[in-house]
Amino acid sequence: MNTSLAQTFGLAPSGFPSVAGSTVQRVYDDLRKRIITIQLPPDTTLSRTELTETYEVSQTPIREAMQLLKQEGLVRIYPQSRTVVTRIDVPQIYEAHFLRVALETEVCRRLALEPDSPTVMRARSIIKMQEAVADDPEQLSIFQELDELFHQTLFAGVRRSGLHQLIRERSGHLERIRRLHLPEKGKIINILDGHRAIVEAIAAGDETAAIAAIRDHLSRTVSKVEDLRAEFPHYFAA
Repeated sequence: MNTSLAQTFGLAPSGFPSVAGSTVQRVYDDLRKRIITIQLPPDTTLSRTELTETYEVSQTPIREAMQLLKQEGLVRIYPQSRTVVTRIDVPQIYEAHFLRVALETEVCRRLALEPDSPTVMRARSIIKMQEAVADDPEQLSIFQELDELFHQTLFAGVRRSGLHQLIRERSGHLERIRRLHLPEKGKIINILDGHRAIVEAIAAGDETAAIAAIRDHLSRTVSKVEDLRAEFPHYFAA
């Protein structure tokens, strides 16, 4: 995530859990973003030599960043051979979705118990920022970063930011299908409508509506998994 965006809302960036600005974090964050946004599509071979030149670093931070990506299931490392971006794993999508729904449902329920929380104001500000870039196809990556920031803000509102990081570490495959789904007509409008419904239910102190809103919001992309697999069969694991 864009560090300055997170800092604007008083949040720590949700990237590699180390010293902010470290070389490993910089390489990891950028490679992860390029994989998540399909700039580096599945089956892409990552050359360590080329990456050292691209990032102007030694082999060590490249190797450490690769290990982090491997832990997330985003790359497969063949020792003494090559590193390849993995194909999208459907079972891991459903597992990450299950985890996310379970945690975010409880987050929204707790936020609805404190409708006057500053979290509501922060979330509304993020929605306005999303609205400002929603009509510009060149700003899809910014829109997606703001989407992640919106959810990170909800977790921070109940002082559970570590759980948002846990979701992020388990959601690499889910995030890739979200990026594939994002250009679909009406998808961005649905995301904004979902965010508004979540915030307004929380602001009204309506636990039931908040839970329903977050469940509906989180389920839309997952319901399209088979359609996306049919459209992009070369991106998915068999």
